[in-house]
Amino acid sequence: MSEATAPSCTPAPPRRILLVTGMSGAGKSTVLRTLEDLGWEVVDNLPLLLLDRLLATAPPEGAERDDRPLALGIGIGTRGFDAARIAARVQELADAGREIGVLFLDCAGAELVRRYSETRRRHPLAQDRPAVDGINRERELLQPLRDWAGRLIDTTGLASNELTAQIRNAFGGEGLGEPTLSVLSFGFARGLPRSADLVFDMRFLQNPHWVPALRPGTGLDADVADYVRADPAYADAVAAIEGLLLMLLPRYRAEGKAYVTVAFGCTGGRHRSVHVADRVAGRLREEGFSPTVQHRDLNTAPQDSLEGAPVSTRRL
Repeated sequence: MSEATAPSCTPAPPRRILLVTGMSGAGKSTVLRTLEDLGWEVVDNLPLLLLDRLLATAPPEGAERDDRPLALGIGIGTRGFDAARIAARVQELADAGREIGVLFLDCAGAELVRRYSETRRRHPLAQDRPAVDGINRERELLQPLRDWAGRLIDTTGLASNELTAQIRNAFGGEGLGEPTLSVLSFGFARGLPRSADLVFDMRFLQNPHWVPALRPGTGLDADVADYVRADPAYADAVAAIEGLLLMLLPRYRAEGKAYVTVAFGCTGGRHRSVHVADRVAGRLREEGFSPTVQHRDLNTAPQDSLEGAPVSTRRL
């Protein structure tokens, strides 16, 4: 058994593996964070001899799937680093049927010197010498991996957000890149939800609380929903909100936002906000999104003191 092979383990189902390597300071940490946000499983600086053991290990607690793409950060800081041996092991895995590739991050020496100077970090191969010495030595050590890499990104002229955008464009369709989308209803009288990214105030709609037959119900009841929909402002306002969300949500995804919470509020959080949240969540599902819905104040008791005096009494 070779040193690179772990003790006998049952192989896990095939899944894509990407080795992320390159020059220290070229953006490996940024790439790994971006891939993790996209739903990849990410492991940094894993000794190569532990790779087979990792592939045969069950997914972490809470993981919904065990076939997520796997990104491995490899660099000169990896224990037992040997670029030629790593390239050979990658070839072995490819020959064995694994879908495996190498992403190499390069950067001009002068730019790397500037980055080390700005951050006041020491190059790992030049602890007591100029950074350029370590950079040159590292480039020599990494050459076999650079030659083998299927994808190369030169980060010399890239800002961190530009590198993130490139990674999202290249790999965004291969992970779980959709933000976790939540639609929430709440009552302003009981406080704003702290987690909300977008808050829509539904208090301009006629209030079922002031209709005695509707007061005990909620926005999930058909008669309450009919009353809310009967407001002349309802159709245009809700359609405008849905259109805005359908425009914004893909942009949030493109920016790498992991969680998006859309909140709808009314005074007590039992009628108008509940109905509109439920209606909008349904529309989002029709458009291919997967929102979870929470009605924070649905089970609270109706209280006149919270609702305030009715502006007008509009009966069914």
